[in-house]
Amino acid sequence: MTANVTRRLSRVALLGGAAVAAMVLSACGNGLASGGSKSSDSGPIVLGMLTPLSGSSSAIGPYMKNGAQLAIDEINDKGGVNGRKLQLKVEDDACDAKSAAAGANKLVTEGVKISVGGYCSGATLPTLPIFEKANVPMIIPAANSTELVKQHKKNVFLINGTGTQQADAALKFMKKQGATKVALMDDNTSYSKDIADTTAKLLTGSPALAGRQSVTAGESDYSANVNAVLKTNPDFIYWTGYYQEGGLIIRQLRQAGYKGSVMVADGSVDQKLVDIAGAANAEGVFATMTQTPDTLSGADGWIANYKAKFGADPGPYSTQSYDAVRVAAEAIKKAGSTDGTAVIKALEGVDGLQLFSGPLKFTADHTLSSGGFQILVVQNGKIVLKDSLQ
Repeated sequence: MTANVTRRLSRVALLGGAAVAAMVLSACGNGLASGGSKSSDSGPIVLGMLTPLSGSSSAIGPYMKNGAQLAIDEINDKGGVNGRKLQLKVEDDACDAKSAAAGANKLVTEGVKISVGGYCSGATLPTLPIFEKANVPMIIPAANSTELVKQHKKNVFLINGTGTQQADAALKFMKKQGATKVALMDDNTSYSKDIADTTAKLLTGSPALAGRQSVTAGESDYSANVNAVLKTNPDFIYWTGYYQEGGLIIRQLRQAGYKGSVMVADGSVDQKLVDIAGAANAEGVFATMTQTPDTLSGADGWIANYKAKFGADPGPYSTQSYDAVRVAAEAIKKAGSTDGTAVIKALEGVDGLQLFSGPLKFTADHTLSSGGFQILVVQNGKIVLKDSLQ
């Protein structure tokens, strides 16, 4: 990692001080317009979060919830935003489309002004029209399928790198590793298939696409898929789904005698991947991922604050969720209102707000101009930084 990046991340680690203080305003006594279904110009400004607290991706939900709450507490300790405190309402979407839609409708009914959730793209997609109809801006910290971008919803903003950016990073690393034949495996969800489809289009020449397999999520035996993939004789396999299935597939690949490289996408980046695969099987597995607390240089202070508050280590998407709240607060501050239209305009005008991923400025598609993907690796049973791809 370059010295400039290290210095930038060191500044980000001080968010609990000057950056947050500069972001919030003292009480101004002005009433704020409503951006949700309830009309209120006083009391707390409610932010909503949909995240998996149950189901196969439930390990991620607490990280996101806690990261968001830490930012809210820091902002409230500095006086809130425009003289009002922030409040977080969380609904469990279980990474399930029907549960997510029900949760989104509940959050709208409860008067949320901005949504700061979204982990599984397949569960996030059906919430887009619900929040759009209610004129609720969405700042999505994790879900990153390009299908979210293709909807062209004016109220939708992504602060995680897109599937296209992740595929680009994957190809770059495959070439650095000298891969010649790459097999792709996905779980046929919007997120996973999007990355696999995009990566497949890039695999022309060397490395070339050896073959593809789509599995059914939630099963316990993927030996048929594993055997089909191995018949294509790949020297590199890229799994683009989530950690529950990813861990099983890695274990079964190794049990079948596969000795080549394995890489997983960001939905599999969690210690549970190693637990499910087994430490020996997971050793050396690569991952495409944006920043995590453990891979951030200079984030020790932030990590300590998180651990002191929640009694546990932060994990994947805790920092992105923290930043989603900060972006929401900045937009409300600049809009001088919680009116959805005004907040959307303010979000489009954000320029240089320092996030963990760097200075924020949205593209015309409301995505990050740079995805910030890096390569992690399982080393001695832990997921650590391998290559920043800088």
